[in-house]
Amino acid sequence: MAVSPALLLFMDRNLLARKHNARFDRQRDLGWKLFGKVPLRENAQKDSKRIQKEHEDKAGSPSRPPSPKQNVRKNLDFEPLSTTALILEDRPANLPAKPAEEAQKHRQQYEEMVVQAKKRELKEAQRRKKQLEERCRVEESIGNAVLTWNNEILPNWDTMWCSRKVRDLWWQGIPPSVRGKVWSLAIGNELNITHELFDICLARAKERWRSLSTGGSEVESEDAGFSAADREASLELIKLDISRTFPNLCIFQQGGPYHDMLHSILGAYTCYRPDVGYVQGMSFIAAVLILNLDTADAFIAFSNLLNKPCQMAFFRVDHSLMLTYFAAFEVFFEENLPKLFAHFKKNNLTPDIYLIDWIFTLYSRSLPLDLACRVWDVFCRDGEEFLFRTALGILKLFEDILARMDFIHSAQFLTRLPEDLPAEEVFAAIAAIQMQSRNKKWAQVLAALQKDSREMEKGSPSLRH
Repeated sequence: MAVSPALLLFMDRNLLARKHNARFDRQRDLGWKLFGKVPLRENAQKDSKRIQKEHEDKAGSPSRPPSPKQNVRKNLDFEPLSTTALILEDRPANLPAKPAEEAQKHRQQYEEMVVQAKKRELKEAQRRKKQLEERCRVEESIGNAVLTWNNEILPNWDTMWCSRKVRDLWWQGIPPSVRGKVWSLAIGNELNITHELFDICLARAKERWRSLSTGGSEVESEDAGFSAADREASLELIKLDISRTFPNLCIFQQGGPYHDMLHSILGAYTCYRPDVGYVQGMSFIAAVLILNLDTADAFIAFSNLLNKPCQMAFFRVDHSLMLTYFAAFEVFFEENLPKLFAHFKKNNLTPDIYLIDWIFTLYSRSLPLDLACRVWDVFCRDGEEFLFRTALGILKLFEDILARMDFIHSAQFLTRLPEDLPAEEVFAAIAAIQMQSRNKKWAQVLAALQKDSREMEKGSPSLRH
């Protein structure tokens, strides 16, 4: 049977095209191999071995037994890239060989990279080891302190609390497990509040909440001097302030484990002291106490703490007495930090701009919680003086930074302190502050200023209330 010339020409073209495509596929495979990948084909491993054998035959080097890493690669559909492969392995057969100088340079670079990586690993291991040792040291120190407080100090509180040994332990920080008990003893209970009184105040607060929620207008006899609007405003402010109390902890907000406890203490206090009511900032003080005490004991400590002269002056907004405290603070400010004091005076940065929030919340909103608790530790020991000494310590710690700031930036910085303040640096700065001016201590300076203020009020009718 004869075949036409046209059909023969068509078959030759197809055959030539197939050969051309096969040659192109082989070149493309080699090109893919340059980048560490091989197209997915059934005979991928066979082609790889064949290419490797051809390369070894051309180079004249005997084949080496495959390494474990190469055995792993055989099972992969692609060859992973790495800095080691790029630097140490020879180039593919279809590329010119790497010059000896370049190969040596790449090897040196690789070795330097390995050395640097090992140094970083060693440094990181040393850092972790140091952190672990420091953590163990702190835990051991806390454990020993707990034994000392429980076995020696607390059973003999009346005779030991003011000793030098106890004062040193106080400065180092009270262990969390005994902190609440120490605070309760240090704050005291001059108001003689009992758990039963707390229950009565809480029941009265709950009744008031129900009355306001149902639109009732009953007014109890002891609250006759306070309007329903004032009481409702206090309760609304409590609800709003609780939602903003330590929001990062998420334990005091609605649905949190301590929400009801905080709400109960603040509500009970508004019934116990309707003349003071609720003032913004009280929630932070109550929250810190709740973290360390049971609800009733926290209420007792809270009420007695707010009854201290300094806290009562601020929470009742006694302007005259608050100005006296600010004046006393400036006396020791000028004594300890004269350059920064002059800078603040020049920029009209008065103490009330930053001190009010610090005093209202006893630093619990301004400082990290663990650092604020350490400030509370010594505050329970030394009283209101330590609150102002802490303020001076913070100013001293950031003296160089604040001296270069204007009014706005200084006010912003002091009302929003850095969140990562190291406790030891803060307490070192506080320790450097001397609370003595012209041989007069804090209490003497404050008393003298209060006396001057009263005399001015008597002599000037415009200053009388």
